[in-house]
Amino acid sequence: MILISDATLRDGNHAIRHQLTASQIYEYARAADEAGIDVIEVGHGNGLGGSSCLLGQTPICDRTMLETAREGLTRSKLGVHFIPGLGKSSDITLALEAGVDVVRVATHCTEANVSARFIEQVRLAGKTAYGVLMMSHMAPPDVLLAQARLMESYGAEAVILMDSAGYSTPSLVKSKVGRLVNGLETKVGFHAHNNLGLAVANSLVALEQGAVIIDACLKGFGAGAGNTQLETLVAVMEREGYKVATSFERVIELARRTEAFLTPKTPHIAGANIASGLFGLFSGYVPHIQKAAQEFDVNEFELYARLAKRKLVAGQEDIITEEASRLARARDTQRAVGKLEAAA
Repeated sequence: MILISDATLRDGNHAIRHQLTASQIYEYARAADEAGIDVIEVGHGNGLGGSSCLLGQTPICDRTMLETAREGLTRSKLGVHFIPGLGKSSDITLALEAGVDVVRVATHCTEANVSARFIEQVRLAGKTAYGVLMMSHMAPPDVLLAQARLMESYGAEAVILMDSAGYSTPSLVKSKVGRLVNGLETKVGFHAHNNLGLAVANSLVALEQGAVIIDACLKGFGAGAGNTQLETLVAVMEREGYKVATSFERVIELARRTEAFLTPKTPHIAGANIASGLFGLFSGYVPHIQKAAQEFDVNEFELYARLAKRKLVAGQEDIITEEASRLARARDTQRAVGKLEAAA
C-alpha cells in the first residue's frame, strides 16, 4: 500500500502568501479525510514557526491551524513540516499538543545532523517522525544515502527526498531514490515540484524504485509552478496497479467538493518557475527574486544565475537582496565608466 501525504494545506499556502483561513483548513481537512487521504499536512508554507514578516505572516497561528484541521479528521493523520532553526523544540511540543500525528523534520540535504534531537523528541512522545532532505538535487546519491542513514539512526520512520527546486529529471530520481531504497531499512518517500513539468513522471519513477510515500497537492496547489497534482497522480497510480487508500473517483469528488471554498488556479509553468527549476533554486524564491529584480532594476534571469552560483538554499532570502544590490552597483559602475570613456 502506497501512502499519500497531501500537502495542499501546507505547500499550497505558499501559493496564496500563507493566507489560508481556519474555515478553509477545516473544510478541506474534513473533505480529504472522507476521500481517504492518508496524511493531511497543515501549516505555514515553510512549516512550524514560519510566520514572519520575511517569509509571510499567516492570519491564524500554528496552534489554531492544527487544532482546526484536527477537528475535521477522523481517519486521516495530521502532519506538519518542521525546519530546525526556523522552528524550535517548543513548536513541536505545541504541534503534538494540538493533535499532530506525523512530524516531518526537514533539513538541507547535507545537514541531516541538525535533525537528531527533534526526531528523537517526536519519537519519545510516541508519534511518527519522518526525516526530509530538502533541495535533494544538490547532492549525489551516495551523499544523500549517508545523510538519510543519519536520520534513520535518530529514529526517523521514513526519509523523504524533496525536490524543492523542481530541478530533477526521471534519471536523477531513479538514481537517488533507488540508492536510498537499497541502502536503508526505513521507508523512502518523494516530494516533487513541477517546474519542468515532470512532477507526476518523477513521482512515478520514485514509486518504480521502491518509494512508498508520495507527496501531492490538490490541483497541484503549491509553491511556484506547483506540486505533483493529486488527481493526476492517483489516476496514473491506479493504471499502474499501485494500491492506495483513496481512488481516482474519490479524489475527483474531493476536487469538485472543495471548489466551493478553495479555488486555487491550476498552476501553469511560468518562465520564472522554469528558470528556478533549471538553476536549482527553491520554488518559493520566485516572488522574492522578481521583487528584488524590479526594485533594483536588474535582469531577473541574471539574478537567478548569480544565486545559483552561490548555491542558495531555503532560509537565505536576504542573499537575494544582497545579490540584486551587487548587480545594480556593477551596472552603475559600468555605466559610469562608459560615460567617462565617451567623454574622453
